[in-house]
Amino acid sequence: MIQQLKNRIKKLVFKVMKPPTVIMQTSYSQAGEDAILKFLFNDFGKHQISYLDIGTNYPTLGNNTFLFYSKGSRGVCVEADASLISLIKESRPHDKVISVGVSVSGETEADFYVFDVDGLNTFSKEEADYRSGFGNCKVIDVIKVPLININDLIKDNFQSYPDLLSIDIEGLDLEVLKSLNYNLYPIPVICVETCQYSENHIRPKNHTIRQFMESVGYEVYADTYINTIFVNKKWFYNK
Repeated sequence: MIQQLKNRIKKLVFKVMKPPTVIMQTSYSQAGEDAILKFLFNDFGKHQISYLDIGTNYPTLGNNTFLFYSKGSRGVCVEADASLISLIKESRPHDKVISVGVSVSGETEADFYVFDVDGLNTFSKEEADYRSGFGNCKVIDVIKVPLININDLIKDNFQSYPDLLSIDIEGLDLEVLKSLNYNLYPIPVICVETCQYSENHIRPKNHTIRQFMESVGYEVYADTYINTIFVNKKWFYNK
């Protein structure tokens, strides 16, 4: 009886007032990371940001920065797979697109292991062997790709440093993060893949990345299991 009364009241109300509209949040990330990042920056009153996207891959699919691009933000996209560069430039003509890998030491080029499945290419031979070991994908080519240090990328392409670093480079994320000069470039927000490759839903978590980020002054803001979003504590607590 009570429920029937509630339903009648709803019908009477909606005759003069439209029912609430559900607003869907657009996301281009793997697990909604860009929506979380957008909320974070909006909370700081920053609706336009700069970003460094290392390992852009497909520019609009499974990507953490395209939502920002679509809202007018601009940045730098770094992708080692030369076959994707024209697609990135076409989809994001106002971003700067650089076709290189990111070095973790002094090398100027390295072997790049190309798989027969999109999104698995890597500079890490160990990672390439690990992924091939599952038997459902294989390396079809090994090519030489030029490298640039992350600090030089920032120095050459930003007035100071980006608001957001998104990094997904298949097995070398931690090494690149360790090579970043945090004193010169205290990037406010860093989104990084923190789970290992798997061909099912069970993906071992890489806790060493969290341990390292905490050691250089960052803390976890959010975690989607696939990716972890870290905030620079000096930035976050000095709003």
